[in-house]
Amino acid sequence: MKSSLVHALWAAALLVSAAGCSSKPDSVEQAQKTNEAKTGGTLADTTVTTSKGTASTSSKAYDSDFMTKAASGGMLEVKLGQEIVKRATTPEAKQFAQQMVTDHTKGNNDLKALAAKKNITLPATLGQEQQKVYDDVVAEKGPALDQHYVKAMIADHQEDIREYQEAVTKATDPQIKGYAIQNVPMLQMHLQMVQKIQPVVDAKK
Repeated sequence: MKSSLVHALWAAALLVSAAGCSSKPDSVEQAQKTNEAKTGGTLADTTVTTSKGTASTSSKAYDSDFMTKAASGGMLEVKLGQEIVKRATTPEAKQFAQQMVTDHTKGNNDLKALAAKKNITLPATLGQEQQKVYDDVVAEKGPALDQHYVKAMIADHQEDIREYQEAVTKATDPQIKGYAIQNVPMLQMHLQMVQKIQPVVDAKK
């Protein structure tokens, strides 16, 4: 009886240990926490009134939060695009993917330079949400790969446009606001491009 109990506890400990090893920390959340430690503010902070009017103590936290998410999103566009360029079965998906690699590589480099100037830490790897999108798409083969990629890019760019347009209004640093303003048209163009090729890609059997 005692031996069985020991074995049961040992097995339970192994399961807990395995679960802990398999759950990797979210790179976006880690970067955000690093930035919060630098500024001493979080998105949950309240607004305060100063001699110049009402200002939010979470303004810097919002700016860095936007940039960390944008970095992970940009990395997804490039990493997934590179894979699709190699494996796509339709010329439409392959051409669009190459456009993503080209445009978002430049956007990522601009974002890194801006982050360095503002002392904002960016994630070095995909966040959990973006990693799941990548894993789900690359798990497919043949026409299904192209179709899942196109569908993912439509959803991703719709979300990106929403977040960038929000940053145009909410970002307090003029250069971060400028980065968002500069990239909204590109994201809108990408969305139009991928929506245009979706019927062609979906028709592929």
